[in-house]
Amino acid sequence: MQKGNTQIALILASLIISNIVVLVVSQGQLKVGFYSKTCPNAESIIRKVVQKAVADNPRNAAILLRLHFHDCFVQGCDGSILIRSDEDGELKAQGNLGVVGFDIIDSAKARLENLCPGIVSCADIVSLAARDAVSLVNGPFYDVPTGRRDGRVSKMSLAENLPDVDDSINVLKSKFKEKGLSDKDLVLLSGGSHTIGATACFFMQKRLYNFTPGGGSDPAINPGFLPQLKDKCPFNGDVNVRIPLDWSTQNVFDVKILRNIREGNAVIASDARLYDDRMTRQIVDSYITSSAASFNQDFAEAMVKMGNIGAKTGSEGEIRRACNAVN
Repeated sequence: MQKGNTQIALILASLIISNIVVLVVSQGQLKVGFYSKTCPNAESIIRKVVQKAVADNPRNAAILLRLHFHDCFVQGCDGSILIRSDEDGELKAQGNLGVVGFDIIDSAKARLENLCPGIVSCADIVSLAARDAVSLVNGPFYDVPTGRRDGRVSKMSLAENLPDVDDSINVLKSKFKEKGLSDKDLVLLSGGSHTIGATACFFMQKRLYNFTPGGGSDPAINPGFLPQLKDKCPFNGDVNVRIPLDWSTQNVFDVKILRNIREGNAVIASDARLYDDRMTRQIVDSYITSSAASFNQDFAEAMVKMGNIGAKTGSEGEIRRACNAVN
């Protein structure tokens, strides 16, 4: 009888250990160098693709950075924004208007599938491409924890709460807080990211021509800067015309965007709103007076933090064969 009890106990212990192992595998975790054994050249392949894309068109740096942001802010950094096979996918959401760069991600994925089929996720490609893009335009190069798996769901309705260009500062702070991000992260990832790239006049209409009753402009705009904005984006003009977010150095990652915000020379309303709030205003001012190295380091940390939002690991999700559709 004692022998039988011992055998039962051993079986139960084995089952418990097996369940623990399964749990650990299913939970997983991100780590730097996740592909070092399974696809050791993964990061260098992605970087070469991004290098060519940015060399061909410097605007691609901001495009890849924005793609990463918009992916992470819906269902977490799971590559769901890349799915273009669904008619009601999240890419169709209002907040994702103008999000592009899919061809660059697809190019990197094709090369990786040829070398390491079924190993590297589209979600990780997006995260690594954003890092490489930033570093190629004078921004920081930082370690990106990898091991994300790709989501299987992409719904327009899930992308309805993206940060919007016309959100108040309180709404922006709330949306970032919901994702576990601080006011400092808001300044770095919203305002700071706009040191590179451009926007369309479509996103300027309310700020320039309907901000106050009677059709007034946003009073936060420097009176000397307002005519320049209106000249680029005239009333009833072509809303597809693009203007730089950082008027002076749109293809260089630097802190000038924050000086623009302080001086009333922010282009889009959401950047200007960072100076409406005491806390975010202090953060903006602190980076203007500190070293570029401090800004770069904090930006890198904020990017890694954002990259952890809702990451699927272990047995969650899948590794897509092609980034534009689930397997």
